[in-house]
Amino acid sequence: MFRALADPTRRSLLDELFREDGQTLSSLEARFDMTRFGVMKHLKQLEDAGLVVTRRRGREKLHFLNPVPIRLIHDRWVSKYAEPWAAALSEIKQKLESPMEKVFEIYIRTTPERLWEAITDPEIRSKYHFGTQVTSDWTPGSRWEQGHPAAGVTIADGENLEVDPPRRLVQSMVARWSDDVKSAGTTRVTWEIEPVGDSCCLTVTHDQLGDSAPAALYGGWPMVLSGLKTWLESGELLTTPGSLMYSGARPAGNPEREGGSQ
Repeated sequence: MFRALADPTRRSLLDELFREDGQTLSSLEARFDMTRFGVMKHLKQLEDAGLVVTRRRGREKLHFLNPVPIRLIHDRWVSKYAEPWAAALSEIKQKLESPMEKVFEIYIRTTPERLWEAITDPEIRSKYHFGTQVTSDWTPGSRWEQGHPAAGVTIADGENLEVDPPRRLVQSMVARWSDDVKSAGTTRVTWEIEPVGDSCCLTVTHDQLGDSAPAALYGGWPMVLSGLKTWLESGELLTTPGSLMYSGARPAGNPEREGGSQ
């Protein structure tokens, strides 16, 4: 590990991942005046030392800073009197700077094109997303809005940050269906479609969630994705607590948690 940290370029790579974790090789390469192969070699040495870990997300390979080995050195040489203060400050810093990320994955027997249509077509969306419709022109930088026509309410809106049909859709989101979720501010939702044989793997990542983000903000995703799978594979509607939100029936329990937009 000390050998890996001895090189200034590798230390700079760690600084970049500290500044923005989860970067691709291309984004890291753009920040250094060296070849792609050179950056790959440095990252490999950092991986071998356990200072960088990688994770596949769709077609991308993301690189994350692993602070554990450095913490072990800290624990060995920082005095027992200073350690509680360092640990407390480190924990505060992590909570303030590391937002939550929720990842949901499901396999659906369909084509990428059909799945993309089900995500972006307002009439199809209403079949599985609690009766709500999502409207937009689906171009990068455009606005999108989610609401329930019968109830005349807007429950969420935001901006389309990336639009790459039928593979990837990244959206900012402001939830509006309760004061609790409004307080969370702007979050981000990423839809990633990866073909697998005669099916698709759909991964929905809801991130940029503050440490105090309420469960009502993201707790409905399993119901949404289950309803999407059921409708695409069978044409049937799936009854969930969320799907009853705007009907005459009300499920028992907390309607915000069970029937929220996401």
